[in-house]
Amino acid sequence: MQIQQAIAAACSALGLERLDAQLLLLHALGRPQHDRAWLLAHDTDALDPEAEMRYISLARRRAAGTPLAYLTGVREFYGLELQVDRRVLDPRPDTEPLVDWALECLLDIPAPAVVDLGTGSGAIALALKTRRSDAQVTAVDTSADALAVAQANAQRLRLDVRFLQGHWLNGRSERFHLIVSNPPYIAEGDPHLERLGHEPRVALTSGPEGLDAIRAIVAQAPRHLLPGGWLLLEHGWDQAAAVRALLVAAGLSSVASRRDLAGIERCSGGQLPG
Repeated sequence: MQIQQAIAAACSALGLERLDAQLLLLHALGRPQHDRAWLLAHDTDALDPEAEMRYISLARRRAAGTPLAYLTGVREFYGLELQVDRRVLDPRPDTEPLVDWALECLLDIPAPAVVDLGTGSGAIALALKTRRSDAQVTAVDTSADALAVAQANAQRLRLDVRFLQGHWLNGRSERFHLIVSNPPYIAEGDPHLERLGHEPRVALTSGPEGLDAIRAIVAQAPRHLLPGGWLLLEHGWDQAAAVRALLVAAGLSSVASRRDLAGIERCSGGQLPG
C-alpha cells in the first residue's frame, strides 16, 4: 500500500479526519509530527508491511475514540510539545485562551507568584512559565501519576516549576498574584462522558452539576490571593453564569468571562479587591 492510499483508506473506511490520519502515519513511520510535507513528497512510496500493520492498528484505535495524543504520545499546547498519556487529560486548544487571559493579568507584575491547580500534564503551568520566565510558578495535582507526567515535561523543556501533590489549596498558606485552574467540570451523569472514556474520569467529573471542584476552589481562593490578585477558571459550555455568581458571592470584583476558539464562554474569573 502506498502512503497516499493508506491515508485515503483511513479517512474513507474508518472516518478519520485527514490530519489525524497523517499524524498517525508519521508516528507509525517514526517521523516527527511536524513532517507532513514529507508525506506529500513521498505519497507514492510503498509502506513496508510492518509499518502498514502499525498504522492500521493506530487508525482503528483512533476510530474507536482513543485521543490522538494518547496514540502518538505528543500534544502541542501553546507552542509547547508536551508528552501525554492516559495518566492525564489530553490538553485541548480551548484552554489556550485561559493562558492568554492569565498572561494579561500578570502583565505589570514583576516576578509574579502563580499556582496552577489540577495541573495534569503541566500544560497551563509550563505555558505560563515559558512566557514569563520570571514567574514563580507552582503546579498542584492530587494524582502522583499526573505529577510524574508534568515533571517529565518540565524537565524536558528545562522549565523551573515547583510541583506539589495536594487537593487544590488544602493545607497551603501561600498567597498568589494568580490562581488558575482547569478543574473537572462535567456532571457525573452527562451522556457525553461515554465519548471521553479513554481519559481519567477523576480529571473530568465533579458532582451532579459538575461544579463541586469549582465551588471548592472559589471558596479557598480569597484567602490565598494577594490584594489585586486574580482567580481564573475554565468551565463547561453552559456554566459561565453559575461560575460568575460563585465568584461574586466570594467577594471578587471585575468578574467576567472569556470565550474559547468556538465563541463559547469557556473561562471566568475575578479579582480580589485591594
